[in-house]
Amino acid sequence: MRRFLWKLLAGTKGGMNRARIIDELRNRPYNANQLAERLSLNYKTIKYHIEVLEKNDIVISTGKGYGALYFLSDKMEENFDTFLKIWEEFSGSSSNIYYMENAQSELVHH
Repeated sequence: MRRFLWKLLAGTKGGMNRARIIDELRNRPYNANQLAERLSLNYKTIKYHIEVLEKNDIVISTGKGYGALYFLSDKMEENFDTFLKIWEEFSGSSSNIYYMENAQSELVHH
């Protein structure tokens, strides 16, 4: 899974946006429009990256319509620590991610 995530995130032009989507979905499910607003990205950009993530079993959805909610797959949930390590390495900084003490691995964004 580590090599696969490196390729999907660090080895492609859109990897940073895909990493941001994964990070947002770790907190709670969102639909594509909500993700676009949260990440300040174009709706079509979000839809493209969600499609890539779905095809690679990183994200699952509740359906195909406008209001479909997206969740991390069980496979991605199980490998989230690997994702964080890769993101830290390829982004050059972990300044956007902090763990709260005694919060059982919950993420806090600044």
